[in-house]
Amino acid sequence: MAMRSSSCSSSSSALSSSSLTVGDCLCLALHPLIGTIEGLIFLVTDCFGCHPWLLFGRPQEPCHDFSKLAVESQCFTVNEVEALHELFKKLSTSIEDGHIHKEELQMALFMTPTGENLFLNRVFYLFDEKKDGVIEFEEFVHALSVFHPYAPLEDKINFTFRLYDLNETGFIEREEVKQMLVAILVESEMALPDELLEAFEDADVNRDGRIDQDEWKNFVIRHPKLLKNMTLPHLQDLSKIFPSSVFNIEVESL
Repeated sequence: MAMRSSSCSSSSSALSSSSLTVGDCLCLALHPLIGTIEGLIFLVTDCFGCHPWLLFGRPQEPCHDFSKLAVESQCFTVNEVEALHELFKKLSTSIEDGHIHKEELQMALFMTPTGENLFLNRVFYLFDEKKDGVIEFEEFVHALSVFHPYAPLEDKINFTFRLYDLNETGFIEREEVKQMLVAILVESEMALPDELLEAFEDADVNRDGRIDQDEWKNFVIRHPKLLKNMTLPHLQDLSKIFPSSVFNIEVESL
């Protein structure tokens, strides 16, 4: 996971606290997750290249309906879902039960299995659809489909809204945005920009002290940079990045 760390550090050095806008800060909220997924893609494909024996004699995995998951995602091909399964297995190696636990996700994102982190809690909560304390492969695919280049804009906007709606009230309140940005900026060793209040008031059209889903959607549409980190181009090319011998199903497209 050194790749994610170096990626984030380079991003941090490129953006000093004095040059950060609120939009930059909101984009930073997804940097750890994006860096981890990209790092995993290259780490796993590199392992296949250096150790071709990994492609053969693998233990029997729990049965997953890759075709069904591809259809449900509306973005991934069957082969891309198979490639995601390789990434999933890489994340869920410390506790061999076929699930990703919060400790495993925390280790991938922040190089430590302990400690509280607001960003980690929110990402894990959004990925864990069943709210049973683990991320299943099906949930992993559902969540990552939002980051696919072909995912509907509406899905990306809804994901970011839920990310900042910490109290699950259906509204984003000023304090929630502040808490999330402080958590992210502390990781990046940056300061909260003075323009936060101004940006919140810009989004809060009806001036009721909170941002509803329609206000958030309009705000994001006016500031598309906020969704910059909601698209992972590599997710579109997974079946090309992974060697063909990884795939068990000969399907190239839906």
